[in-house]
Amino acid sequence: MSRWPEFDKQMRQVDADIAKLERILDAPSISDERRAQVRDRIVALRGRQERITRDVFARLSAWDNVLLARHVDRPYTLDYAAAVLGDFVELHGDRRFGEDPAIVGGLGSLNGETVAVIGHQKGRDVKERQFRNFGSARPEGYRKAGRVMRVAEKLGFPVVSFVDTPAAESRPDAEERGIANAIAENMVLMSSLATPIVVIIIGEGGSGGAIGIGVGDHVMMLEHAIYSVIPPESCAVILEAFGRDPTRGPEAAEALRLSAQRSLELGAVDEVIPEPLGGAHRDPAAAAKNVKDALLRTLGRLREAPVDELLVARYRKYRQIGHFLGD
Repeated sequence: MSRWPEFDKQMRQVDADIAKLERILDAPSISDERRAQVRDRIVALRGRQERITRDVFARLSAWDNVLLARHVDRPYTLDYAAAVLGDFVELHGDRRFGEDPAIVGGLGSLNGETVAVIGHQKGRDVKERQFRNFGSARPEGYRKAGRVMRVAEKLGFPVVSFVDTPAAESRPDAEERGIANAIAENMVLMSSLATPIVVIIIGEGGSGGAIGIGVGDHVMMLEHAIYSVIPPESCAVILEAFGRDPTRGPEAAEALRLSAQRSLELGAVDEVIPEPLGGAHRDPAAAAKNVKDALLRTLGRLREAPVDELLVARYRKYRQIGHFLGD
């Protein structure tokens, strides 16, 4: 049984209690004695909150991690773009069909250097989630990302890709417009793009929807992100081993080895970026700082390598992913 939903509910209540106490501190009529009592209460609440959080996070299950990666308050691509980059300018449209809000792309400044950014964008309320299609991109989204990457290559800008999607759109209209082809074209493009590419999985890295903008020289995952060939619920529906039962998603999550640490052990990613205690949503500013530090360090290293060496290393990297046991 997952402890995460109840824990998250409790932490939200503690946050509300602390906020209420802090408003009392701001009251002009509060006495010094009462002020000291309120401050002591806040310190006690924060200490208890930290102890419980450390205990819960020391024993997260794979399914807990799935729920955490999907947390509605978790920072999304545009949140990181605003926090990490300066002068971010978003570009729209694929110049073939239209605009897809599930993928964003544009140019921004990272410590004075121009970088191209692409990434999935989910929504927080019902209206925005529908507008963003829950982060499930359509063909035009991947083609827009490809357009941004070609601009980056032409102008000599590195590419930063933020991955956060349960999967690509699979409805008939997306199939009719060539979703599989759009993903495949991006994989080919990214495998040969003559500029550094850094990929960061910030939430869900699901299926072809993730790999469609997930090929890079250095792939990183946030500590509580997930990376998988299929969402756990869909895996449970497809496989007879789980009785084709979507409610057995937690069991499928364990089998999929989708956590950041497992992905690192399997060689699917190159680095895990630590998150603040309790997850990126608990302290978005600290999470953004960790992402920025990792980007600066990685891009600084990649810029020193000749492009032809980058391309050879990128090819070898993806050919070597996966471990197979012989007889």
